[in-house]
Amino acid sequence: MRNTIKITAAVLATGALTLGLTACGSDKGTAADKDGPLIVAATPTPQGAILDYVKKNLAKKAGLDLEVKEFTDYVTPNTAVQQGEVSANYFQHKPYLDDFNKKNKTDIVPVPGATVHLEPLGVYSKKIKKLDDLKKGSTVAVPNDTTNEARALKLLADNGVLKLKEGVGFAATPKDVVSNPLGLKFKELEAAQLPRSINDVDAAVINGNYALEADLSPAKNALVAEKAKGNPYGNFLAVKKGEENDPRVKKLAKLLTSPEVKKFIDDKYDGAVVAAF
Repeated sequence: MRNTIKITAAVLATGALTLGLTACGSDKGTAADKDGPLIVAATPTPQGAILDYVKKNLAKKAGLDLEVKEFTDYVTPNTAVQQGEVSANYFQHKPYLDDFNKKNKTDIVPVPGATVHLEPLGVYSKKIKKLDDLKKGSTVAVPNDTTNEARALKLLADNGVLKLKEGVGFAATPKDVVSNPLGLKFKELEAAQLPRSINDVDAAVINGNYALEADLSPAKNALVAEKAKGNPYGNFLAVKKGEENDPRVKKLAKLLTSPEVKKFIDDKYDGAVVAAF
């Protein structure tokens, strides 16, 4: 059975301590024990489910003892890796990690060759049927972390709703909107809260994993969604710098990019999650 830790925004400040106590109390050992299990932090959907599939169907044959710990925020999985409380994490894309490392002076790196999947960001609404139905003064909820907010604004810009300052890249905020014909108002929320906000706003730009947890499919329910081709937001396995050559990490990287996992993603998510390998 998977060991699961659920961390909410309300207890984020104590998350690292909770994890540290749990990891140290594990019967199987700690993340620092190279003879023990590979402890991986992940958000539940789809990362946790993909890791579960690997654990139940592929890990034993490959000689990998895999332990999965789930989190519902985007901060604790990185602090846990940095502090050595888990061996690796699987929940984020490169622009987010680059921003996190810069702001927190951490040195977490992607595992080479272990980019696993893309979760298309989508615009969802309970009030309109298509993006063109947005009215003047409509409120759109967006993620409040730097890279995913920029990603959300770019999705709106790519679909003609607004225009962003040229060259703003992965750091765009509402202040970088140079044309907003509808006078849209942006409600900046923690990514995990976005699905719960959908009834209170005219539209919400929701990360793929949180959409899936709320039974929303980018392929079926989104008004518009990101395209997979050429997308820089693939999710990957990450470790603290220097741990890339841990044999357990290499085994997991190989399993996560195997034909079996690709088939699992294709069959289970029907386009809502796309294999990136």
